[in-house]
Amino acid sequence: MLSRVADSLYWMSRYMERSDGILRMLRINYAYSQDDIPDFTWRAVLKIFSFCEEEDIVKMERNGREVLRYMVLERENTNAVFNLVTQSRENARAVQDHITKELWQCLNEFYHSVRDQFLSNSLRIEDPISVMDGLIKQCMLYYGTTEITMARGEGFYYMNVGKYLERAIQAVNILDVKFSEQNYDLNGTHDPIYWRYLLLSISGYELFLRSYRSTLEPRNIIDQIIWNENFPRSILYSVVRLQRSFEKLEIDHQLESFKKLKFLIGKLKSRVQFSDIQTLEAEGLQNYLQDIKNGLFEIGTAFNHYYFAYD
Repeated sequence: MLSRVADSLYWMSRYMERSDGILRMLRINYAYSQDDIPDFTWRAVLKIFSFCEEEDIVKMERNGREVLRYMVLERENTNAVFNLVTQSRENARAVQDHITKELWQCLNEFYHSVRDQFLSNSLRIEDPISVMDGLIKQCMLYYGTTEITMARGEGFYYMNVGKYLERAIQAVNILDVKFSEQNYDLNGTHDPIYWRYLLLSISGYELFLRSYRSTLEPRNIIDQIIWNENFPRSILYSVVRLQRSFEKLEIDHQLESFKKLKFLIGKLKSRVQFSDIQTLEAEGLQNYLQDIKNGLFEIGTAFNHYYFAYD
């Protein structure tokens, strides 16, 4: 497969995964903001999913409608859903011969949905949760269409590499920002509502209730988001699927590029899989998360260098 084709499929998938994560976080945080919690702010969302300077965060952090507009439709925000979907669609357009007609139609419809002036008016005057629900359904349609129409060839696995790398990075960033608000303290008194909404924002609350027979305690939150292999948004789940997808690529296993990526992915998987809460506490949560994040970025950089011909 040509490097430009692999690159387009990889980034198409990463942009869609990021769009889905942003929309879910926005939906749940808007619901959280309606619970009349006096110290609620949108700071965490802006820190996780935008490149805003501190002064811009201060201006917006208590204005829910403005945050929604900025994160969904602001064309100057490179991480706005509008721009992510546009970039995903442009990547798909460049490789139409390598994706199914159904997948192209799905992305094209999503693209026209986020460009519709009706969306801007709805975010401003209607119930934002209903608007977010509609956009999240578009993401789910993309995932379902991909799953049932794409052949299990190189293109599909490059898409999976992008999806799971992006998902793992999101999980690390969410944990890092949310626990930084608690000063990375695992032992203090914590508001269970805070953790409940964190889990809801990554679609993990129902699984948590079935898996952990205790209160919403920080160590259990960490265990689910880092190590729970039954949770499809956990770091370990994502890294394992990333490794499986990479090994399915039709690449000469004797090449330096394959050996380098296999080593980096295997090292990160072992780092996550063979650590536990005691390891994390000994290292410090912040340092542990930063180490995992560095490993993920190193994998992304290696893909860019070896497979996508970036300088």
